[in-house]
Amino acid sequence: MQNIIDQIEQWIKDFLIGCITGNLGNMFDEVNTKVGEIANDVGQTPSGWNGGVFSMIQNISETVIIPIAGMILTFVCCYELIQLIIEKNNLHDVDTWIFFKWVFKTAVAVYLVTNTFTIIMAIFDVAQHVVQSSAGVISGNANIDISSVTADLETTLQAMEIPELFGLVVESLLIGLTMKALSICIMLVVYGRMIEIYLVTSVAPIPMATMVNHEWGSMGQNYLKSLLALGFQAFLILVCVGIYAVLIQTIAATDDISGAIWACMGYTVLLCFTLFKTGSLAKSVFSAH
Repeated sequence: MQNIIDQIEQWIKDFLIGCITGNLGNMFDEVNTKVGEIANDVGQTPSGWNGGVFSMIQNISETVIIPIAGMILTFVCCYELIQLIIEKNNLHDVDTWIFFKWVFKTAVAVYLVTNTFTIIMAIFDVAQHVVQSSAGVISGNANIDISSVTADLETTLQAMEIPELFGLVVESLLIGLTMKALSICIMLVVYGRMIEIYLVTSVAPIPMATMVNHEWGSMGQNYLKSLLALGFQAFLILVCVGIYAVLIQTIAATDDISGAIWACMGYTVLLCFTLFKTGSLAKSVFSAH
């Protein structure tokens, strides 16, 4: 009778151990995939990330936004001319050179509006160069392999009692669901940044039309700061992934399977939190608001 009970207990243990190893085997697969794609995604320019979307945004900007920017530019240039004239003692002390100054400013403004996409691409080309250069320095394997983190996994599980194994099954299932949610969060940060770039790029001619005027120019200056912040956010994201890779590899081999799982999940939660903070951090660095 005791032999039958022992066999039933062993069958239950084997079943639970199979569930645990199965859960641990694919628990971090989606996170590993998303983390591995980050370096490639953030290093792309808007035109390189999705050429179809970029072509649509460029077409909208050129056919819809540029005419509006032209009207704003006309107003700004007229306002600039009035300011230049009244600054000289209300027309009592007018020099002819101010008109050459106004013509030069107007020419610069027209050039900025008509070459908006060239300027934007130049900014993101610089940011991409920084990301690609830092990728060679920020290296490390960010993949999580829980079986390599825990020493003698099968032996450790066989030494556990059925209640402990059952608790570990429930724990691994819950953490597995959490890791799927975290992988979605990582995707939202990376894809959300690119969509924000497309949205900001679509209205680019309007703030660029205000650059030549002292009072209105703050709009264009802040817009350029926002572009720089979005471009260099990719660098901050890459630094976060590099730190994450170092932290993951520092988890020492241990017999505490539960502790290793929670440590890996904790570092992944920390990665998601820091990725969400990169946008506001980049804007604060470049004083963009």
